[in-house]
Amino acid sequence: MKKKDKLLIAPLLAASLFLGGTAATGAGIGLAVTGGEGQPLSQVTTVAGRGDLGEANGKAADSTFRAPWSLLALPDGSVLVADARSHLIRKLAASEVSTYAGITIGKDDYSYPIGGMIDGAAAAAVFQQPKGLAADQAGNVYVADTENHAIRKIGKNGEVTTLAGSGVLGSKDGKGEEAAFHTPQDVAVAANGTVYAADTLNHTIRKITADGTVTTLNALSERAVEVTPGQLVPAGDYVDGPLKSAKFNEPAGLALDAKGNLYVSDSGNQVIRYIDFSTGTVTTVAGDSKTAYGKNQMYAAGDFADGEAGAARFNFPKGLAVTADGGLLIADALNHSVRYLKDGVVRTAAGQKDNAGGSRDGTERYAGFHHPADVAVLYDGSILVADAYNNKIRKIAFYDLPEGITSDAMIKVVYGGSPIRFEAPPELSNGRTMVPVRAITEALGFQVTFNVDESTGERTVDLSKDAATIRLTIGQEELKRIAQDSTVTRLQMDVAPYIQSDLTYVPVRFFAEGLGLNVEWHEATSTVILRDNR
Repeated sequence: MKKKDKLLIAPLLAASLFLGGTAATGAGIGLAVTGGEGQPLSQVTTVAGRGDLGEANGKAADSTFRAPWSLLALPDGSVLVADARSHLIRKLAASEVSTYAGITIGKDDYSYPIGGMIDGAAAAAVFQQPKGLAADQAGNVYVADTENHAIRKIGKNGEVTTLAGSGVLGSKDGKGEEAAFHTPQDVAVAANGTVYAADTLNHTIRKITADGTVTTLNALSERAVEVTPGQLVPAGDYVDGPLKSAKFNEPAGLALDAKGNLYVSDSGNQVIRYIDFSTGTVTTVAGDSKTAYGKNQMYAAGDFADGEAGAARFNFPKGLAVTADGGLLIADALNHSVRYLKDGVVRTAAGQKDNAGGSRDGTERYAGFHHPADVAVLYDGSILVADAYNNKIRKIAFYDLPEGITSDAMIKVVYGGSPIRFEAPPELSNGRTMVPVRAITEALGFQVTFNVDESTGERTVDLSKDAATIRLTIGQEELKRIAQDSTVTRLQMDVAPYIQSDLTYVPVRFFAEGLGLNVEWHEATSTVILRDNR
């Protein structure tokens, strides 16, 4: 079973406990409402981690992490977190964080936890930068124990063993400790119990049988890069085609689909690859399939672009998750965003181009991530994100239109999850949606004041809330935002407010954006969607 889809089988009641309330409902990404640019509308919140470095357990909001790197849902509705730089496997359940496996054996001179490699009971085992998690159908958990260069196993009885690898880096097939890895970062488990490992710095995909026998599935890279004059270092490569001759560059994420085939986040090539085991071939399913390296270039150049899969661009994509509708979620680490591949098209689920990283919650473009390393699909179609460098676990919940919003010719306006009722219907003017001002401002909690300058006859509408005022002038294409200190910000509109049938109409987009709201147009239902950015 694919590692990030496990939440889909979690009992609804247990999942509702994890969410801290009644079971949520939602469209999920396959049916998510999209905005004008085709981006799914969503809200990002923080469900665990206050952002500080640490290993504090307890209430999720007060917990601390050190680079949470991977997520794994368990059938009881809880979620495991590979807390890489704490060298621990943590557990998030019912809004509480605890330690599932591993101990800290000490601190270094900089007060950072020290890892190691010790098998035994979960409460006494030691890991070293665990980064990948997966589970088999029997309930055993597998760990890509990155800096131990090994694949560990946490049995359902709580016993930690080493499935393959000796703790010494290398590149060697064999059984158990005879095998050698180099910085493996992810694992996935097939229905028959076969474990696949992304052996990142060997640039290979490894196969591990139940008895720990390791084989390498693809060709080794022979490329070397001169990083400084006279100093050559091994580097990955890029070749599609038969699996035995295919080449990768620092594969960092794995996800098995419903057919048992393997998606690979080929991070150094900035692409998503697909291993079809039935045909024994590797293809590129998203990103530039014409990858070429410049002189002394370790990696392909990263970029950001949505659209047709072959024209999409990524920047060190890492964790992957297959969704219930057969799409693929991608933690696009250095673009600080979560991307979505479906039917040959890449869209952005949260984040945006030129996002330098951040930590704020909010709507899909307003929210910020800092090196998201993994994604997992919740039972309701929403997403968990291991926000590694923010030391948080985040949630992406997709927006759903309120009940009763249908596809008809009437223009509608909703605020959050509630429709706004107007005394007269909204209308179009010069291609802009105009709405009666009083109903919308009252729905948003603003006070409305109408003013007439007796000397000039100029008529203005003041909208006030939280010591700030928005002023619109009838017949003028200008909006003024007046702060508490009387500072005035002027915004130019392309359509002016007007009075009709004793009602004042304002352009909803400019008005709402002047209030700091997110505004989207849903073409299918002729609906203006207003949301608080935070």
